[in-house]
Amino acid sequence: MKKFKILVVDDEKIVRESLFHWFEEEGYEVETAEDALIALKKFDRGKYDLALLDMKMPGMSGLELLSKIKEIDPDCIVILITAFASVPSAIQALKQGAYDYVTKPVDPDELNHLVKNALEQKALKEENYRLKSSFEEMIIPDNLVGESEEMQKIFELISTVAPTDTTVMIRGESGTGKELVAKAIHLNSKRKYFPIVTVNCGALAETLLESELFGHEKGSFTGAHHRRKGKFEMANGGTIFLDEIGSISTKMQIELLRVIETKKFSRVGGNDVISSDFRVIAATNERLEDLVKEGKFREDLFYRLNVFTLVIPPLRERKKDIPVLANYFLNKFSTAMNKGIKSISNEAMNFLVEYNWYGNVRELENAIERAVVVGKGSQIQISDLPFGSQNTEVAEKQNLSLAEIEKEYIEKTLIKNDWNISRSAEILGIDRVTLYNKIGKYGLKKN
Repeated sequence: MKKFKILVVDDEKIVRESLFHWFEEEGYEVETAEDALIALKKFDRGKYDLALLDMKMPGMSGLELLSKIKEIDPDCIVILITAFASVPSAIQALKQGAYDYVTKPVDPDELNHLVKNALEQKALKEENYRLKSSFEEMIIPDNLVGESEEMQKIFELISTVAPTDTTVMIRGESGTGKELVAKAIHLNSKRKYFPIVTVNCGALAETLLESELFGHEKGSFTGAHHRRKGKFEMANGGTIFLDEIGSISTKMQIELLRVIETKKFSRVGGNDVISSDFRVIAATNERLEDLVKEGKFREDLFYRLNVFTLVIPPLRERKKDIPVLANYFLNKFSTAMNKGIKSISNEAMNFLVEYNWYGNVRELENAIERAVVVGKGSQIQISDLPFGSQNTEVAEKQNLSLAEIEKEYIEKTLIKNDWNISRSAEILGIDRVTLYNKIGKYGLKKN
């Protein structure tokens, strides 16, 4: 932890020594100066976080020294100590940039409390500035938009983990933007000049997933007419993003654990050992801990993947981001379709904010796209949105588990679209294979 540096400037030796010992015992790095000229020489050699200045000293006064210090280092906190406090002198000191002033004889507890508060505020200000700067320097995919505290925390975590090679587990419901977060981590890493390779583990059968990940040799199975590189080989130097990691079979879990640990593998039907330097980012919308307890997911693989966890909250828990996202998508689709829709009516926006987006950002994006398609004027109206005037029944349900909500939402979407799988998958923001898996998982049937 950083040790704050304090400079005590007072012409009375007993005051200097007392303040020196008080603050040294509190864990600060303390230096002293008997007059303003010596203090300024010390400032030439380095910075101080806080300066305690006697108001009346021979030669240059505390107020004059305050002005000089602020010219040298505007961020240095200055507290004045005076034996003769007066309202005019206090006002003048505060106007010149003093943090506060105390009177002699100094109460150690009062002064220590004042110094502690001042330095905590300074540290917080510096941290906010550092984070703001890092956010401004970060490369963020266009669709990863948000101003809420929750999203600011996500951006902070991205900036923290991106420069490392640490394995990242991204958690969140379907449609929250897990792939966008993975891309943001990659784009801000030292691997950004190499590819990020995405694998949707839930969309492929076991045999196809093995070939997809490791590649295959010509003739290794029916239809393998050519040698093909796998995703791990393509990700050499870059990042591999394993989406829906909880859906892979036990056999594939063993293979995956081995390649993550050794960074070596062989193509399907081949004997050559291939090495690849990749970073792993995995994502899931399931509770892997529960799958581990049920024996469906290997514990050793779980711990190998769950090194740095980043949880994306659902859109309904960060409603502050809904207007920002809605306007972003409006501008995107209005421009793409060359339509003159410039805004969203207050009534429509209020509805969007109140609606419980169980399909998250993907569902909101689809809703705005549909509204731009059907919209006639310069403003999106509530009638342009793909809902009734009230939330769906699913959104009104209370005390349901996430799985129950998902089941009802998927079933309602399928019925609404007359079980058209392609259209339903598009609305839900998932691919057709994943939708078929969900239908099987929940035992949904067309009546």
